[in-house]
Amino acid sequence: MSKLAPSTTVHFTVNAVPAEARRRQTILRLMRMNSGVQGALNRLKRERLRSGNRRTARAGRIWLAREQCTRVVGVTKGATFTLRVTPQVMADVRSVERYLDAKVA
Repeated sequence: MSKLAPSTTVHFTVNAVPAEARRRQTILRLMRMNSGVQGALNRLKRERLRSGNRRTARAGRIWLAREQCTRVVGVTKGATFTLRVTPQVMADVRSVERYLDAKVA
């Protein structure tokens, strides 16, 4: 995977779930960069703003109790995602490359 060139579209598959939380978080962050996931997150955000937040009066002010963000993707063995590899993302990809299989799309 060290031969990946910047600005290429790559199809990743998770081949093992890391034991370290920071590695799982890095893979999750990379998975959330997928365009399909981005669209789902934006739709959920709009719906949360419209109807998911509870407004209550406290101390003469309106307070907002925000609903938690929905988890759209999860780091599981066999999970796949497609990502355009940019120079900004290369360090993250290299840090978790032993947990991912990459194929140039």
